[in-house]
Amino acid sequence: MRSTTLQSLLFLAGATLSFASPVWPHYSVDNEHLEVLALRASTAVNPAAVSDVTCTDPNVKIVSHDQNVAELGICGGIAGSIQKCGGAPQTTTGKSGSAEFTLSTATKGATINISKGRWEQCVRAARAICPTGSMKGTCAGGASSGDVNFTLDSPL
Repeated sequence: MRSTTLQSLLFLAGATLSFASPVWPHYSVDNEHLEVLALRASTAVNPAAVSDVTCTDPNVKIVSHDQNVAELGICGGIAGSIQKCGGAPQTTTGKSGSAEFTLSTATKGATINISKGRWEQCVRAARAICPTGSMKGTCAGGASSGDVNFTLDSPL
Protein backbone atom coordinates (compact mmCIF):
# COMPACT_ATOMS: atom_id res chain seq x y z
CA MET A 1 0.00 0.00 0.00
CA ARG A 2 2.77 2.34 0.88
CA SER A 3 4.41 1.76 -2.55
CA THR A 4 1.15 2.59 -4.36
CA THR A 5 0.70 5.82 -2.38
CA LEU A 6 4.25 6.90 -3.16
CA GLN A 7 3.78 6.13 -6.86
CA SER A 8 0.52 8.10 -6.92
CA LEU A 9 2.18 11.05 -5.19
CA LEU A 10 5.08 11.07 -7.69
CA PHE A 11 2.61 10.81 -10.57
CA LEU A 12 0.63 13.80 -9.27
CA ALA A 13 3.81 15.81 -8.72
CA GLY A 14 4.85 15.12 -12.32
CA ALA A 15 1.40 16.07 -13.58
CA THR A 16 1.57 19.34 -11.65
CA LEU A 17 4.94 20.18 -13.20
CA SER A 18 3.70 19.42 -16.69
CA PHE A 19 0.84 21.93 -16.31
CA ALA A 20 3.14 24.70 -15.15
CA SER A 21 3.74 27.68 -17.42
CA PRO A 22 6.23 26.95 -20.18
CA VAL A 23 9.69 28.39 -19.88
CA TRP A 24 10.45 30.46 -22.97
CA PRO A 25 14.03 30.90 -24.08
CA HIS A 26 15.52 34.34 -23.54
CA TYR A 27 17.53 35.82 -26.38
CA SER A 28 19.96 38.59 -25.82
CA VAL A 29 21.94 40.79 -28.14
CA ASP A 30 25.41 42.04 -27.29
CA ASN A 31 25.60 45.76 -26.51
CA GLU A 32 28.29 46.03 -29.17
CA HIS A 33 25.79 44.94 -31.81
CA LEU A 34 23.24 47.49 -30.60
CA GLU A 35 25.89 50.23 -30.63
CA VAL A 36 26.88 49.38 -34.20
CA LEU A 37 23.24 49.44 -35.30
CA ALA A 38 22.69 52.81 -33.63
CA LEU A 39 25.84 54.25 -35.21
CA ARG A 40 24.88 53.00 -38.67
CA ALA A 41 21.37 54.36 -38.28
CA SER A 42 22.64 57.81 -37.29
CA THR A 43 25.20 58.28 -40.07
CA ALA A 44 24.51 58.98 -43.70
CA VAL A 45 25.76 56.49 -46.25
CA ASN A 46 26.84 57.58 -49.71
CA PRO A 47 26.70 54.53 -52.00
CA ALA A 48 28.75 56.40 -54.63
CA ALA A 49 31.72 56.45 -52.22
CA VAL A 50 32.61 52.84 -53.14
CA SER A 51 32.56 50.46 -56.06
CA ASP A 52 33.27 46.79 -56.64
CA VAL A 53 32.63 45.88 -52.98
CA THR A 54 32.91 42.15 -52.36
CA CYS A 55 32.09 40.41 -49.08
CA THR A 56 35.01 37.98 -48.94
CA ASP A 57 34.02 36.03 -45.79
CA PRO A 58 30.99 37.14 -43.76
CA ASN A 59 31.91 34.69 -40.98
CA VAL A 60 35.24 36.33 -40.12
CA LYS A 61 34.87 37.89 -36.65
CA ILE A 62 35.98 41.52 -36.76
CA VAL A 63 35.33 43.45 -33.55
CA SER A 64 33.73 46.83 -34.23
CA HIS A 65 36.16 48.72 -31.97
CA ASP A 66 39.14 47.06 -33.64
CA GLN A 67 37.78 48.04 -37.05
CA ASN A 68 37.40 51.67 -35.96
CA VAL A 69 40.95 51.82 -34.57
CA ALA A 70 42.38 50.14 -37.71
CA GLU A 71 40.36 52.55 -39.87
CA LEU A 72 42.09 55.51 -38.23
CA GLY A 73 45.44 53.71 -38.22
CA ILE A 74 46.05 54.00 -41.98
CA CYS A 75 48.86 56.26 -43.19
CA GLY A 76 50.57 56.08 -39.80
CA GLY A 77 47.43 57.41 -38.10
CA ILE A 78 44.71 59.87 -39.11
CA ALA A 79 43.05 60.17 -35.70
CA GLY A 80 42.45 63.41 -33.85
CA SER A 81 43.36 66.58 -35.69
CA ILE A 82 45.03 64.79 -38.62
CA GLN A 83 42.60 65.14 -41.51
CA LYS A 84 44.45 63.55 -44.42
CA CYS A 85 46.85 60.77 -45.28
CA GLY A 86 50.36 62.19 -45.27
CA GLY A 87 53.63 60.99 -46.72
CA ALA A 88 52.22 60.10 -50.16
CA PRO A 89 52.44 56.29 -49.84
CA GLN A 90 51.39 53.93 -52.62
CA THR A 91 50.19 51.41 -50.00
CA THR A 92 49.34 51.64 -46.33
CA THR A 93 47.84 49.51 -43.58
CA GLY A 94 45.92 50.12 -40.40
CA LYS A 95 45.80 47.28 -37.90
CA SER A 96 44.22 46.72 -34.49
CA GLY A 97 43.35 43.40 -32.84
CA SER A 98 40.94 41.53 -35.11
CA ALA A 99 40.95 44.09 -37.95
CA GLU A 100 43.43 45.03 -40.63
CA PHE A 101 42.83 47.48 -43.48
CA THR A 102 45.20 47.40 -46.45
CA LEU A 103 45.00 50.23 -48.99
CA SER A 104 46.71 50.62 -52.36
CA THR A 105 46.30 52.94 -55.29
CA ALA A 106 44.21 51.70 -58.21
CA THR A 107 46.35 53.67 -60.68
CA LYS A 108 49.99 52.70 -61.10
CA GLY A 109 52.35 55.47 -59.97
CA ALA A 110 49.66 57.33 -57.98
CA THR A 111 49.95 58.00 -54.25
CA ILE A 112 47.37 57.81 -51.47
CA ASN A 113 46.19 61.20 -50.20
CA ILE A 114 42.72 60.21 -48.94
CA SER A 115 41.04 62.51 -46.44
CA LYS A 116 39.68 61.20 -43.17
CA GLY A 117 36.12 62.13 -44.20
CA ARG A 118 36.35 60.38 -47.57
CA TRP A 119 37.90 57.27 -45.97
CA GLU A 120 35.24 57.06 -43.23
CA GLN A 121 32.51 57.55 -45.85
CA CYS A 122 34.03 54.78 -47.96
CA VAL A 123 34.12 52.34 -45.04
CA ARG A 124 30.51 53.17 -44.03
CA ALA A 125 29.29 52.59 -47.59
CA ALA A 126 31.19 49.30 -47.81
CA ARG A 127 29.79 48.14 -44.45
CA ALA A 128 26.28 48.91 -45.73
CA ILE A 129 26.96 46.26 -48.38
CA CYS A 130 28.92 43.85 -46.16
CA PRO A 131 27.68 44.33 -42.58
CA THR A 132 29.92 41.60 -41.15
CA GLY A 133 33.17 39.86 -41.87
CA SER A 134 35.95 40.64 -44.31
CA MET A 135 35.55 42.63 -47.50
CA LYS A 136 37.32 44.39 -50.32
CA GLY A 137 36.45 47.21 -52.67
CA THR A 138 37.45 50.52 -54.18
CA CYS A 139 37.04 53.99 -52.66
CA ALA A 140 36.10 56.68 -55.18
CA GLY A 141 39.03 59.08 -55.31
CA GLY A 142 41.55 59.40 -52.53
CA ALA A 143 44.68 59.12 -54.64
CA SER A 144 46.79 61.66 -56.48
CA SER A 145 45.32 60.11 -59.61
CA GLY A 146 42.26 57.87 -59.44
CA ASP A 147 40.87 55.63 -56.72
CA VAL A 148 42.07 53.64 -53.73
CA ASN A 149 41.59 49.87 -53.42
CA PHE A 150 41.12 48.46 -49.93
CA THR A 151 40.70 45.18 -48.08
CA LEU A 152 39.48 44.56 -44.55
CA ASP A 153 40.43 41.22 -43.06
CA SER A 154 41.37 39.72 -39.74
CA PRO A 155 45.04 39.00 -39.10
CA LEU A 156 44.05 36.49 -36.41
